Amino acid sequence: MGRTTIVILRVVIALALLGSLVVQTVIAPLMWIDLDGAPMWFRVSFVVVVILGVLTMQVFAVCVWMLLTKVRRGSIFQESSFRYVDVIIGAIGAAALLALTFAFVLAPTDIAPGVVGLVCGAALVLGGMALLVFVMKALLRQAIERENEAQKLRTELGEVI
Repeated sequence: MGRTTIVILRVVIALALLGSLVVQTVIAPLMWIDLDGAPMWFRVSFVVVVILGVLTMQVFAVCVWMLLTKVRRGSIFQESSFRYVDVIIGAIGAAALLALTFAFVLAPTDIAPGVVGLVCGAALVLGGMALLVFVMKALLRQAIERENEAQKLRTELGEVI
């Protein structure tokens, strides 16, 4: 991965994190105020799910940032990378559960059933993304094993020569 790509990704991540902080500190309190006439269970559930959903994105972004650092240093093919990948899988899985929770919060209201269905679809897609990252983790594990094997063969070849 080129330096330019890493810099662009880091700018995007930084902007996303900055925007997420605005959502948590400004937008969420404004949503709380806007939901003044709604039942308290709905108001609390809605705002908590939004804040936690944004938190999952923040965790995801920080882990991707750390993996980009490892790519830049040339150390991505190490066992320590799995820690970040595992957290990413957990964050995406949590986001899927939060989306499903959000659908359950919306279901008893007078919102269109199609909206609830769309949110359930989003939860399904997020779950699929978590499974995709899980598969990518298996590919990373294979790449690390191949890298270790190649290093061992290089060492043996160096001894022979």
